[in-house]
Amino acid sequence: MSWDAAVQAVAVLEEPTRRRLYEYVVGRPEPVSRDDAASALGIPRTTAAFHLDKLTEEGLLDTCYERRTGRTGPGAGRPAKLYHRSDREIEISLPERQYAVAGHLLATAIQDAETSNLTPREAVNQRAREYGEALGRTARDRGEGDVLVQVLEAHGFEPRPDDDGIALANCPFRRLAKDHPQLVCGMNLHLVAGLLTSLDSPLRAELAGTPGHCCVRLTGN
Repeated sequence: MSWDAAVQAVAVLEEPTRRRLYEYVVGRPEPVSRDDAASALGIPRTTAAFHLDKLTEEGLLDTCYERRTGRTGPGAGRPAKLYHRSDREIEISLPERQYAVAGHLLATAIQDAETSNLTPREAVNQRAREYGEALGRTARDRGEGDVLVQVLEAHGFEPRPDDDGIALANCPFRRLAKDHPQLVCGMNLHLVAGLLTSLDSPLRAELAGTPGHCCVRLTGN
């Protein structure tokens, strides 16, 4: 999910009735109907339906259909539309962070190290480079304009082009990098290097720690 989409999804909860409906639905052990929700909150059914469908539209809720009467066959009536929490996970941070990406890379690297001759750090760097290459391939096939800057922006690096290359004003893994700088900065370096390789960029990634910035910098020198 893009950052803009995540912000939009969370923003729909600003409306008090909608937020109460969301809290009611996710707090129930079973999917709930529009009638259930309207009765629980003491609001008109049409109001409940409107807000429930808006929550579904934004991916916060999912729907299913079920007959509540227990009857089947002709005359059993139409199945009721029911609402329940979706499997979609939404996380927003300012500045943007990518801790789920770091967790995925570190977990898969541990598995790789257990089944190969790689050290854990070598496995992390390899996985990070492959991830960066995959980002570049996807962006190259779909993107227009300055694809490199677009990818860096989309993944929270806040690129700042300058005369010497591109500075990265934000680290997507900042808390992890603060506690484990060698491991996480190395992972970050290989991720960005893989991205550059897949985009055939003349720039190269290097470690150049600057206060308030990512540990990686892109340079053409």
